[in-house]
Amino acid sequence: MNVLLERRGGVAVLTLNDPDRRNALTLAGSARLADLVAGCERDPDVHAVVITGAPPAFCAGANLGELGAAHEEGLRSIYAGFLAVAGCTLPTIAAVGGAAVGAGLNLALACDVRLAGPRARFDARFLQLGIHPGGGMTWMLQRVVGPQTALAMTVFGQTLDADTAERRGLALQTVDGDHAALVDAAVALAGPAVAAPRELVVATKRTLRTTAGLTEHADAVEVELTAQLHSMKSPAFTELLAAMREKISGSS
Repeated sequence: MNVLLERRGGVAVLTLNDPDRRNALTLAGSARLADLVAGCERDPDVHAVVITGAPPAFCAGANLGELGAAHEEGLRSIYAGFLAVAGCTLPTIAAVGGAAVGAGLNLALACDVRLAGPRARFDARFLQLGIHPGGGMTWMLQRVVGPQTALAMTVFGQTLDADTAERRGLALQTVDGDHAALVDAAVALAGPAVAAPRELVVATKRTLRTTAGLTEHADAVEVELTAQLHSMKSPAFTELLAAMREKISGSS
């Protein structure tokens, strides 16, 4: 499967591009996706990553032929693509324009934010195939939608359309229009991250992940204080502060 890379300013758009097979993940495709994500992290000009799939699907899950023959090593290789997205230090957005099924749902869940097109559909599907959920789906799904919806999706086979996904918190918003409009909306959403200093974007995402695991407000204050003091020593802060002061003095 091809995974295409397109640069839009400081945003890297990665597109699963095997529409005839509904962008099902192969071992080679997962490896390429992982390599491209790593390349984006190394590229100082990339501030955010958008993941999408060529219409009509987002990703129909793992290639069934490879999945059926897979043992532990093969399963971990299938996981590699969406786990690279889950571990990405840059902010990630899934532009889900069609079905996200099984491992494809994992790929959408691996992103920090999900936008849904009108034809988006979120489907766990594992039990219907006689296979246990894998790749951390149960953990990711419960964190996003809560235990009740997660169980309904994984055990009772409930699928969510775009509007329902938005109501349940699985999608940030539904974007009307075609696939191009959906990707454009994802790139536009990433705009403030592109405008901000890259180091600060990465640090803020890292802090969000750290504080998500804390139980005490005071502990979050200390984590943020260290990062905030570091950011205030950066040239970017000095320049932005000077520009803001000049703007305020010029308008008074």
